[in-house]
Amino acid sequence: MTDLIRKAKGQPLRDAMERSRLTQADLAAKTKAVDVRGRGVSLGTVIKVTGRGETAAETCRLRTAWLIATALGEPLQEHFDMPSVSTDTVER
Repeated sequence: MTDLIRKAKGQPLRDAMERSRLTQADLAAKTKAVDVRGRGVSLGTVIKVTGRGETAAETCRLRTAWLIATALGEPLQEHFDMPSVSTDTVER
């Protein structure tokens, strides 16, 4: 499964949360509302993806990124980048 890389150490995510006046708990709840499975993203994962410092995660799964971006009402590409292709995994 593809992992996406958060942009600028998560600052665009935090800016979007501030614009929407959402806490990390609010964002986690909103991901459940947009998830067709009704599971959403856990508060712990939201904290890792939107956080700073040593406990922050620089990558997350595509589904997690999509749910967070959708809950924020913003395009996925504004907050996450695709990893670059490694020459180690490309057939020659």
